[in-house]
Amino acid sequence: MLHLGLLAVLLHLSGLLGTELTFELPHNGKQCYYEELQKDVRFDIDFQVIAGGNYDVDCFVADPQDNVLYNEKKKQYDSFSHTTAMDGVYKVCFGNDFSTFTNKVVYLDFRHGEEKPLLGEISKTTALTQLESSCVAIHEVLKVVMDSQTWYRLREAHDRTKAEYLLERVTFWSVGETVLLFVIGVGQVLLLKSFFVDKKSSLAAST
Repeated sequence: MLHLGLLAVLLHLSGLLGTELTFELPHNGKQCYYEELQKDVRFDIDFQVIAGGNYDVDCFVADPQDNVLYNEKKKQYDSFSHTTAMDGVYKVCFGNDFSTFTNKVVYLDFRHGEEKPLLGEISKTTALTQLESSCVAIHEVLKVVMDSQTWYRLREAHDRTKAEYLLERVTFWSVGETVLLFVIGVGQVLLLKSFFVDKKSSLAAST
């Protein structure tokens, strides 16, 4: 939450607007997200499936007249950039229709607008002071740090999901082996016991 709050503040200050969220996409389901944009505005979309099934979803982007700008099937992750040709509400939709019982967890980053220079009021011919140069350098480094944190958190969530799934499979397999060994052990004891019972009964009959 702190990371998302800091990201929102920095994006607002720099003039770049966006939405960053993680949501669960149900099986046989579809979810759309809408953003009202002006003409000649550039927007960027990044998405990645964090958990569920084969880590793939359908995704398409449409303009206000429902013209499809982007359409991909069963993608694990992808990026898309576009400059709007008209005013209106643009939408990005994710589909999980091909999955009959597996939900998906999807990360979405929707950014739009151009990033304004940190020191926009200073002309190019004006020399920056040491403090201003440090601020610009820190600003650039912070952007790299935020992108790296997002990437590492996505990788951590993806790897954790795989590890938990593997742990579940190993646990079930171990329980199954334990039950099987117990059944085999009891069966062998009963089988050996039946041999001695038959022998004893045959000796008693002969006498």
